[in-house]
Amino acid sequence: MTGLSGPALIAVFVAAAVVTWLAGISLTRSTDALDDRLGLGEALGGLILLSLAGTLPELAITVAAVVQGNLDLAAGNLIGGIAIQTLVLAACDRAVLADHPLSYLVGSLVPVLEGLLVISVVGILLLGVMLPPTLSIGPFSPASIGIVIAWLIGLAIVVRVRRGEPWEVRMPGSRPGRRHVREPMPPVRRKPFQGVSTGRVILAFVAASMVTLVAGVALEMSGDQLARDAGIDGVVFGATFLAAATALPEISSGIAAVRLGDHQLAMSDIFGGNAFQLCLFLLADLLAGKPVLPAAGIANTWLGTLGIVMTVVYVAAVIIRPRRRHLGFGIDSLAAALVFILGIVGLTRIAG
Repeated sequence: MTGLSGPALIAVFVAAAVVTWLAGISLTRSTDALDDRLGLGEALGGLILLSLAGTLPELAITVAAVVQGNLDLAAGNLIGGIAIQTLVLAACDRAVLADHPLSYLVGSLVPVLEGLLVISVVGILLLGVMLPPTLSIGPFSPASIGIVIAWLIGLAIVVRVRRGEPWEVRMPGSRPGRRHVREPMPPVRRKPFQGVSTGRVILAFVAASMVTLVAGVALEMSGDQLARDAGIDGVVFGATFLAAATALPEISSGIAAVRLGDHQLAMSDIFGGNAFQLCLFLLADLLAGKPVLPAAGIANTWLGTLGIVMTVVYVAAVIIRPRRRHLGFGIDSLAAALVFILGIVGLTRIAG
């Protein structure tokens, strides 16, 4: 896209972002329908398939960036996506149809467990950034392998806890709603693709996946050229504009969940997607033929730490349960937004 003018590149970027949003809605609905019809089970259908569907834009951008040698852009999008997708919870908080914040209404400690999983895999990622590039297992960084192993162990733990919570916790005033997409929807709500054959649902899932992948490539190519033309560091662009564009499906599905009253599901989906997203570094290593994490640099280390701090804010809020809203937000969402803004300001100084 080097031959396109600035306005044309912006138009391509915005169009690809809109397509990503629309395809993300279709992906979420078709995944939900397939999960329900095929009985895929909580681990496969509710966590892996949904997480994969939600990270398809990041997958496309990672592949495109690594193939073109833009390792900093790929790493910045994946690591920076943790922070900006955690900030999606602020949008979900604002969309809550109640007098209390989202963290007050969650009504379960399962999101705390999922948040700890995010912190664990990001911690392994930060360790991987400090490893020497020569330390590898084939083309893979030991940290990339460690992230996948930690995610699988965490996945097994979350599934086991969801099936029989080993505690008795009273959270007066909470409204968790559905804890999982496999639970029945409210009677007034039509199930996705009701009256449509399973074959057509599969076709819709495949079509939405392909559209998302193509849109992701367009986002990466146009975004990379825009960053170059504007003199913006690849890490900064990947962690802000590009990560915001790829977070559109999470915004759409998260707001839809809280509008249905599924407060726990909205927070769990964000944390689950954040943890799964970092597993894509294993694919990035394979495509690059060498570990990508050691090349991430201090800017991406900053971004990873920012993601941990924001996750801690929301995990703590689920336990503390602040009751009041300020300007339509919980104090935790305002704190997370402030942390994010300060983090991006710091990132621009580091990258500069």
